[in-house]
Amino acid sequence: MQLISVNLGRATAVDYTDAEGGVTGIGKRPVPGPVRVRTPGSKATGLGSGLEGDAVCDRRHHGGDHQAVYAYAREDLDWWEAELGRELPGGIFGENFTTSGLDLNAARLGDRWRVGAELVLEVASARIPCRTFQGVMGETGWVKRFTQVVRPGAYLRVIREGSVSPGDPVEIIHRPDHDVTVELWFRAFTTERALLPRTLAAGEAMEPEAHERVRRYAQAHGTGAGAR
Repeated sequence: MQLISVNLGRATAVDYTDAEGGVTGIGKRPVPGPVRVRTPGSKATGLGSGLEGDAVCDRRHHGGDHQAVYAYAREDLDWWEAELGRELPGGIFGENFTTSGLDLNAARLGDRWRVGAELVLEVASARIPCRTFQGVMGETGWVKRFTQVVRPGAYLRVIREGSVSPGDPVEIIHRPDHDVTVELWFRAFTTERALLPRTLAAGEAMEPEAHERVRRYAQAHGTGAGAR
């Protein structure tokens, strides 16, 4: 399990985003490293991305402590290459880390990874596609297609800061005792709302905003974390 590439984006003006100023940092490119990864703070007032030198432009939906790093597997990019019939370099999905040997969609919320010698990250949620993602991909119906395939990749928060470079090993150092995977979380928050109560089992690993949304849903529908 290793980090294939570390990808950073610059604020770029485009015509396919509704973010303030019409700019996006989604078009990320691999860099040689080392790159410092730190806790970015809140979405509204923090640094945006967890990676130094990386731009997060739409603070309404992206960035902050629970979306400090976005990771996507090279294996899933390869699958999409076959589907789309085009080359997909690391960073094209807006991911900061392109990984190899990790099934990110089967990762559990609360899984902890050591990347390189210092950095420790925790799986926090899944990426939900947006209009900007569709714009940068240039594929008709991309949001719906990406959602249906259920290969979302993982958002991570920073537990211990550190620097990383391409080729660094990734080690899973903790797995929580629940079944809330990135895939399950994604399905619950997109196409299968009846799964929402199950995500409560992830506890504090889930972003407080999302946790509160699920709690209200469970309360309104008379269900709990054990609902199937």
